[in-house]
Amino acid sequence: MRLALQIVLIVSSILLVTFILFQRGKGGGLSSLFGGGVQSSLSGSTMADKNIQRMTLFTGVIWLIAIIGVGLLIKVGV
Repeated sequence: MRLALQIVLIVSSILLVTFILFQRGKGGGLSSLFGGGVQSSLSGSTMADKNIQRMTLFTGVIWLIAIIGVGLLIKVGV
């Protein structure tokens, strides 16, 4: 169980860093390189940016659950 949580933690950490780097800052983000450069006329942000934000949030929740699980397993001593 501990090994599985550690693997999930490592994978989610790498994905989280990747998704954060893909997000748009004040200028153009890396998402504009992959077809996200077309602006939506109503919302002001692209669909690619919204999807990256959703994936970042989901990955962050998975990372948080994994880090709490590993911490609890270390505290219990399993």
